Amino acid sequence: MGPTDPVSPALLPMTSVVDADGHLHIGGIDVADLAEEFGTPLFVYDEAHLRARCREAVEAWGDGVAYASKAFLCVAMARLANEEGMCLDVATGGELHVALVAGVPADRLVLHGNNKSDAELAQALEVGVGRIVVDSFDEMDRIERLVGAAGSPVRPRVLARITPGVEVHTHEFVRTGQEDSKFGFGLSSGAADRAIDRLRALDAAGVVEFAGVHAHIGSQVFAIAPFVRAVEVLAGFFAPLGLPELVVGGGLGVAYVNGEEAPPMAQWARSVREACTAAGIGPGVRVTAEPGRSIVASAAVTVYRVGTVKDVPGFRTYVSVDGGMSDNPRPVLYGSGYEAFLPRETGAPRPMPIRLVGKHCESGDVLVSEGFVPGDLAVGDLLATPVTGAYGHSMASNYNKVPRPAVLFVADGVARTVVRRETFDDLVRLDT
Repeated sequence: MGPTDPVSPALLPMTSVVDADGHLHIGGIDVADLAEEFGTPLFVYDEAHLRARCREAVEAWGDGVAYASKAFLCVAMARLANEEGMCLDVATGGELHVALVAGVPADRLVLHGNNKSDAELAQALEVGVGRIVVDSFDEMDRIERLVGAAGSPVRPRVLARITPGVEVHTHEFVRTGQEDSKFGFGLSSGAADRAIDRLRALDAAGVVEFAGVHAHIGSQVFAIAPFVRAVEVLAGFFAPLGLPELVVGGGLGVAYVNGEEAPPMAQWARSVREACTAAGIGPGVRVTAEPGRSIVASAAVTVYRVGTVKDVPGFRTYVSVDGGMSDNPRPVLYGSGYEAFLPRETGAPRPMPIRLVGKHCESGDVLVSEGFVPGDLAVGDLLATPVTGAYGHSMASNYNKVPRPAVLFVADGVARTVVRRETFDDLVRLDT
């Protein structure tokens, strides 16, 4: 599909339907009606899509697969992932708190983070988090001190995060498997061997239960080969350890624009498992993963209202909407591409080139650098960007004191607010 063709149905949430008038419906509700009732900007999530992707992950990876909650987290999402059989990967005390408030059992949580504080580790020990992914020698010192101070047989189950030295073709900010990384223990430097020795000593002393190895090579990875290569690199290190768990992290990419394709979850899992078998990692090892983006990204669209259409002769037409980098910073951070379309004529050709921008005081406040829309776009129109379910809400800010949008879950003709829209009073609630 070309850039001026209608937005690909593959980029829209699973229950999306375009009616005879061209209007987009998600979860059985016209998007225009949602915008009228709940206002804009607005995150609209297809609940059936979320549940289907969670079930797909559990079917592909089995028990222990964890949803990487940094992609999108609120109480409702944590509950949904737990209901569908997923564990949750949390990376801060805040994410841990949200998961616990949602009622997720602590033993279904995996605690990540390259700089876990004493308070975060103490909280994890107190509630009985299921796995702690150890990221540094300093963290080992903290765990040893905290477990000793607890005066009870807490003995957390831990995994060692290993950086295998596998670089992937993605933005440098989301590469994590290379040796030069703030995450984990490098293989080639010998840090991984020293980490294993230390964790084995802590296990023998009754401080931790050393259960396995974790490796994450990066995010938005479209090829299966780097995951297979990571397994091949890790196998010689991991197999002799006799540990029961290997976690290959997340990072499976998703399509954001017309013409992109990403491997399905089942293919990713199958290829990793085949690589494990070929590399001598036995069937007794629990091999799991931590998908995030691939669970939630395409489940949502963001709906804006057009406020200004400005033609700059000789250059381009700028279309300004009532959101921007405060609800989707990915284009600014990573140069990420998105599509733009009008929900009132979803299947229409898009011959008119535009640059879609937000309302913030930055020239870099760009949502779609080279977008296309129908030629009859006008001030007051609703305009949507698809595949915004990951790293939109979770990375949103109040830059320029713009309140953050509401988040809706829609299903079977019912819309429910799972995160209310912020108000101006919310913007000063923490001020003293």
